[in-house]
Amino acid sequence: MATDIEKESGVNHFNTKGSDSSFDEELTPKEQRALINRIDRRLVTTVGLMYCISLMDRTNLSAANIAGMEVELNLIDFRYSIVTLVFFTTYVVFQPPSTIIVRKIGPRIHLATITLLWGAVMIGMGFVEEWTQLVALRIVLGIFEAGFFPSCVYLLSTWYTRYEVGKRYAAFYLLGCVASAFAGILAYGLMQMKGLADLSGWRWIFIMEGIITCLIAVIGYWLLVDFPDKAHTSWKFLTEREAAFIIRRVDADRGDSAVMPFKLSSFLAAGLDIKVWGFALIFFSLTTVTYALAYFLPIILHGGMGFSIAASQCLVAPPYAFAGIVMFATGWIGDKMRFRGPLIAFNAILTLIGLPIMGFHSNNAVRYFGVFLVTAGANANIPQCMSYQANNIRGQWKRAFCSALLVGFGGVGGIAGSLVFRSQDAPGYKPGIYACIACGLLILVIVAVLDTKFYFDNKKADRGELKIEGSEAGFRYTY
Repeated sequence: MATDIEKESGVNHFNTKGSDSSFDEELTPKEQRALINRIDRRLVTTVGLMYCISLMDRTNLSAANIAGMEVELNLIDFRYSIVTLVFFTTYVVFQPPSTIIVRKIGPRIHLATITLLWGAVMIGMGFVEEWTQLVALRIVLGIFEAGFFPSCVYLLSTWYTRYEVGKRYAAFYLLGCVASAFAGILAYGLMQMKGLADLSGWRWIFIMEGIITCLIAVIGYWLLVDFPDKAHTSWKFLTEREAAFIIRRVDADRGDSAVMPFKLSSFLAAGLDIKVWGFALIFFSLTTVTYALAYFLPIILHGGMGFSIAASQCLVAPPYAFAGIVMFATGWIGDKMRFRGPLIAFNAILTLIGLPIMGFHSNNAVRYFGVFLVTAGANANIPQCMSYQANNIRGQWKRAFCSALLVGFGGVGGIAGSLVFRSQDAPGYKPGIYACIACGLLILVIVAVLDTKFYFDNKKADRGELKIEGSEAGFRYTY
């Protein structure tokens, strides 16, 4: 009889070639649930907490800008946009090597080290005297943060089956939304340290958040877990019996738990698959909107809608809280119903409804309602896109390549997002609104094309005309 975990992952057995079924027999359904819950608490919570601080560190510029940084560093003309976008030049370039490094040295050392280093850079940002110094530190920050998100996406994908990963990605990213929701409130509180040690309030935003980041890095080193094949030897997170169970259930779901020796040609060969570029373009379109909100929402609320500085920083929180609800709800539905594309389309439509309201309505209260829809639709689609990709590829190194490519295009979206809302377009910011609408429409087109391809490829596989992703075990696309 299939266990509860087997039913959730959509398979009827875990035996693979050369495995010992006694491992599975020793794990009762109750033990299986307890094991998965333990992995969730340790893995998802830890990477989510570290991502929370990552997103906060990456997007605190807007709060610091309206807190006095703009005046003190003379951020005139395009200087603020330059400060935001230079981060992504190194952030994009250094992502592909990171998924190789994390597989080689393990997530504990890799993720904790880069988190500690970017925390130190954050502290340094609180002591800059010229805007060019801030630019230089943002470039260095991009180097260290580049490896974090793709490594986390890859790590999570190795632990869970295809129809478990949606909720986990949603929970992981939800913690990032919590950071975005309360970053403005935290920044406003830190601003009140103005004058302490003769430092401006905006400087304390960087210094204190940098110190918090360094503390989280140390905690993360002790709490992070390794890949499943090393989890029973790395700090004894799992027993050998438990690790074998996790590996076999993932292998039964998609048949790619084995890690092949690294070859650069094999790693790069994943780039020949056209669908991974489709996933990447979806992610680019999403992050263009999410980063635009992250970098400019307080500025739009203050300069575009007329709210006070305090209100602008605090009013960022409710839309992100609403986004968290939509995000987890769609993640749960996607895992339960086993589809991804329609949910991505739903969230994109939500964004497309919100953008004209946010940009063109004459009433500021109604425009603020539009912010809710845009923030929810765009951010809820981030874990949906990650799940869409993770459900439709096989192979450890292909998974590593695709995670890096996906997040790399997300970095390019960050560059676009840092430029779409320009100061000269205030208070309506219409060019930025048009750009975000174009991104939403592009998402709908790509999802329609990919889902159509997946549907017909699955039909061919059912007739025995096609082996999807080279699988001999009946792997099918999720659309």
